[in-house]
Amino acid sequence: MHTQADIINFWSHIPDLSDSLTDEDEEPPDGRIKTLDADACLLKIPPPATLFSLPSEASSVSPSQRNTFRKTFYPGVTAKQWNSWHWQVANRIRRGDQLGRFLQLSKDEELAVNGTGTTLPLSITPYYLSLLNPTDPEHPLRRSVVPTTGELTQGPGEADDPLGEDNQSPVPGLVHRYPDRVLFLVHDFCSTYCRYCTRSRVVGHGTINPTTARFERMLDYIRRTKTIRDVLISGGDPLLLSDDRLEWLLSSLRKIPHVEVIRIGTKVPAVLPQRITPALVKMLRRYHPLYMSLHFIHPDECTPETTKACARLAGAGIPLGSQTVLLRGINDTAETMKSLMHGVMKMRVRPYYLYQCDPITGSAHFRTSVKKGLDIIQGLRGFTSGYAIPTYVIDAPGGGGKIPLLPDSVIGKEGSDLLLRNYEERCFRYPDVV
Repeated sequence: MHTQADIINFWSHIPDLSDSLTDEDEEPPDGRIKTLDADACLLKIPPPATLFSLPSEASSVSPSQRNTFRKTFYPGVTAKQWNSWHWQVANRIRRGDQLGRFLQLSKDEELAVNGTGTTLPLSITPYYLSLLNPTDPEHPLRRSVVPTTGELTQGPGEADDPLGEDNQSPVPGLVHRYPDRVLFLVHDFCSTYCRYCTRSRVVGHGTINPTTARFERMLDYIRRTKTIRDVLISGGDPLLLSDDRLEWLLSSLRKIPHVEVIRIGTKVPAVLPQRITPALVKMLRRYHPLYMSLHFIHPDECTPETTKACARLAGAGIPLGSQTVLLRGINDTAETMKSLMHGVMKMRVRPYYLYQCDPITGSAHFRTSVKKGLDIIQGLRGFTSGYAIPTYVIDAPGGGGKIPLLPDSVIGKEGSDLLLRNYEERCFRYPDVV
């Protein structure tokens, strides 16, 4: 019988397992996910408020604390099981009563989690849950994955499909917005659902399935449309497909002569780094040129586990770019954004896009003003390397595509000189050519 003192004592006595990903986690021979009953795995313990008090600043949760989380809440789970992506997916936290065992829920969170008004399901991997502050509902990562009642209110200009993807879909699941590239939605499943998700209208409902017949219809459209040279595979999260299923899709695309580049959009390295196995990476490297866009929102996601996952991908020759959504109270300061961009660069990920949060239904509590985003870019430019500065964009409502936004750097002209403002707000002249 564990006492409360025993559990608290874990914090200082559990060894650091920062290099916790192993090479042993391959696909089970029969392809099935080996499951454990989540409720049976949980130790019955006092409320989290009596056990934990984590700081909310960047990099607040150390590897030893995450290991303590596992030992505390999953005492019957071995390190090998914890580091299995199959176990992580099978034991996602999907109900309010489960979540309440790990977190001291606020009244607002309780109403949202136990209510029926939210369209996006609850789902958090045990790994990602171990990064959340159990007592602070304002903790950045916690706000991004735990429902609140703000999702129930539709603000001005918000819509279920603000980017007009459904209107630009010649084949169900395929979005053709730009002349030379398409978005290929493999399914509607993610291991962890972000509460600000652009596709919250469809993900998590089991209506978009990775069937061969559906994939073939999308592939046929790509084969017929010779202008398509770039295919972005997304979803849902495409890395939740089995290795065999994902390879079938990649090989099918590689057989189309005019498809030059394949990209994969995923949040798996942040929420399920255990998925990046040697077997997966060995398969992916056969389909170059292959690029990956990785979704990160806060420095707390830059853990040793995620660093190792990114190193495996980068080591396979896959160029990695980060995509970040600007979110109120989560990453909306220049200091937090700089810390995040530095963090992903250290993981061999190049900052790519900073998105203004899309006006999906129930997103007002996440969205900042555009001025805030411009101020953040202004706060990065000149104060860190250019490689660490993402392109700030609005994905135009109605299907207009990405529109880049920049702080005002051109003041005007004086004679033939162009007047420019630098990061220190100083004015400089450039002899312009007429």
